[in-house]
Amino acid sequence: MLTLILLRHAKSSWDEPGLSDFKRPLAKRGKKAAPEIGAALKRLGLRPDLILCSGAERARQTLALVLPELGPQSPPVVYDDALYMALPDGLLTGLHKIKPDHEGKTPKCVMMVGHNPGFEEFALLLAGDGPADELARLSEKFPTASAAVIVFDAERWSQVEPGLGRLNHFLTPKRLS
Repeated sequence: MLTLILLRHAKSSWDEPGLSDFKRPLAKRGKKAAPEIGAALKRLGLRPDLILCSGAERARQTLALVLPELGPQSPPVVYDDALYMALPDGLLTGLHKIKPDHEGKTPKCVMMVGHNPGFEEFALLLAGDGPADELARLSEKFPTASAAVIVFDAERWSQVEPGLGRLNHFLTPKRLS
């Protein structure tokens, strides 16, 4: 069984109009929401073995606020600019590249931190099953600082394919407050 957590970055700031999109930091609202979503993941017993994070500033800041909520030991984090605005095909390719570690252990829980519209499309592509209300909410909108938790009956990430996942949780800041 494999678990994928797709975490969309928290709300970003538009206070500096000349700043490139890649360098935009979090807004005050985002700085509040990120730790809340991290705490919610912890309450569900979700702890990633590996984190793949977009190199964009708002994604990095979101992860920095989520990590302390998950527990004292941080899992390995790979910052990858290819996750910045990635489309579902690229995200799936990234998952398929996850291999066992040097001890031969496959990460059973992977978190990806990134952006829309790719994350919403990717979650909908993967989730072939799940509670109807959660799937309906996911298909309406994937807000900032939200997390889709999708499980797969698979042993390797290369076996993950569209429609084979089950959406177990769809966490949004609005539903947590």
